[in-house]
Amino acid sequence: MNKYSLSALLAAGLMAGSFATGAQAADLGGDCCADLEERVAELEATTARKGNRKVSLTVSGFVAQQVLIWDDGEESNVYITDTGSVSIGTHFAFSGKAQINSEWSAGFLIKIEAMNNDSLTVGQNSDEGPNAMLLVQSGGTAGVLGLESAYWFLKSERIGRVSVGQQSSAADNQAILPDGSGSLVQANYVLYDVNGFTTRANGVYTGFSWGNLGNCQAYDGYGGAFGDCDGFPNNSVRYDTPTFAGFGASASWGEDDQWAVSGRYAGEFSGIKIAGAIAYSHSSDENGVGLATMLNARANGGLDVGHFQLGGYVEHTSSGLFFYGAYATADNETTASFRGAGQTNPDGDMFYLKAGLKRKVFAIGSTTFYGEYGQKDDAFTAGMYDAGVNNTELDHYGVGIVQNVDAAAMQLWVAWRHYDGDVNCLDQAVGSCAGIGLGQGTNSLEDFDLVKIGGLINF
Repeated sequence: MNKYSLSALLAAGLMAGSFATGAQAADLGGDCCADLEERVAELEATTARKGNRKVSLTVSGFVAQQVLIWDDGEESNVYITDTGSVSIGTHFAFSGKAQINSEWSAGFLIKIEAMNNDSLTVGQNSDEGPNAMLLVQSGGTAGVLGLESAYWFLKSERIGRVSVGQQSSAADNQAILPDGSGSLVQANYVLYDVNGFTTRANGVYTGFSWGNLGNCQAYDGYGGAFGDCDGFPNNSVRYDTPTFAGFGASASWGEDDQWAVSGRYAGEFSGIKIAGAIAYSHSSDENGVGLATMLNARANGGLDVGHFQLGGYVEHTSSGLFFYGAYATADNETTASFRGAGQTNPDGDMFYLKAGLKRKVFAIGSTTFYGEYGQKDDAFTAGMYDAGVNNTELDHYGVGIVQNVDAAAMQLWVAWRHYDGDVNCLDQAVGSCAGIGLGQGTNSLEDFDLVKIGGLINF
C-alpha cells in the first residue's frame, strides 16, 4: 500500500469521525495535515516489508527446479522435481537484526521450505514427492510448506553468538559447507536425487530404496542422509564463536538428548584458497519422530549413536582448479534391533571426492566443470539389519556443468550420476533377506542412472 492510498484511507476515517462528532471535528488545529503525514510515515515504517523502527526485516531464499531423467535398468521416466529438503531446495526466509549498542546485537530467523515435489521422496511409482521436512515433522502428512527454522539470537562482536529455538545443530552440513566450487547444490554426498527410488536385483524390486544404503541408522529416531546425519534442525541452544584469523567453532545441545561440536577454517595463501571443517554429533534422544524405532531402542537398552564428519576444499584461484573431499563415520551403539539386546548395526563410513575447474567461459558469469566419486560402506538401515543384511557397499560417480548468471543471481546446470551397489546377506536367527527380495551371499543391485537439467534463482 503506497503513501497516498494509505493517506486516503486515513482521511476517510477522519471524515467518518467528523460526521459522528461534528462539534469535535471543528476543533482540529491547523497542523492536522502535518500530523497526519507523520502518522502515515510511522505506519509505513512498521509494515512487514522492511521491519519496524528498531528491527530490520529481510526476505530471502531461492527457487530451484530441475528436469530429472532416470533409468533403473528396467524402467525409465522423466520427472520435474525440486533439489531436496533442508536448505538445499526451494525455500524462503524472514530474518532481522537490531543493533543494541556498538558491541551487541539481537536478531531472528524464520525459514520455510516450499516444495511440492521434493527430490528426496519421488520414486518409480510416485512422481509427486511431498516435502520430506513436513513428512518428518508431522509423522507422515503430505504437504508443501514445512517449518525448517525459527530462532532468535544475541550476538557480541567479542564474545560470539547464542541462539535459541529450532535450528541447525553445530554439526549440520559442516563437512559440506567448505565446498566453494559453486556446485554444492548440484553435487554433494547426500543422496538427494535417488533417495526414494527402490533398488532392483535380478530384474525385480527389492524391499529397500537407494536411500536405505546411505542412512544414519536411527539417528534422531528417523534415519537421515548418511554423511550429514545431524542434518535435521532441532530445538536447541547453540553457541558460535567469533572468527579469529579464519578459525571458528560452534557447540549445541537440545532435544532429549542431542549435542554437537564443530570447528571451521577459511583462508587464502599465495593464491590458494583453503577451507575446512570438522564436527562430531551424538544422540541418545528416544523421543524422536521414529516411534517404532525408539520404542524398540528403549526395550533393548537405549539409543546411543554418534557421527563424525570432516570436509576440506582447496582452490588455485588463478587457474580455477579445485579439489573437495569429505569423510564421515558412524559410532553406533544403538540396540534398536529385533535381533535382540546387544545386537547393533555395523558402524558405517563414507568418503566423497570432487574435482574440477572454475572459469569465466562466458561473460554472463563463471562456469564450473566437475567430476565426482563417492562410496558408502555399511550405511544401511536398522530394518535391513533385522532382515539379515550384514554389510553393504554403495558407489556413485558423475560429471556436471554449472553456469552462473550473475545479472540474475541464477545458476543453470546439467549433470549425470551413476549408482551401483552390493548387499551381503547371511543366515540369521531372526530375519531373512528373502523378505527384502535378496538371497544369501552377495547380491549385486541393478545400476541406476540419472540426468539433471535445472535452474536456481536467488532472491
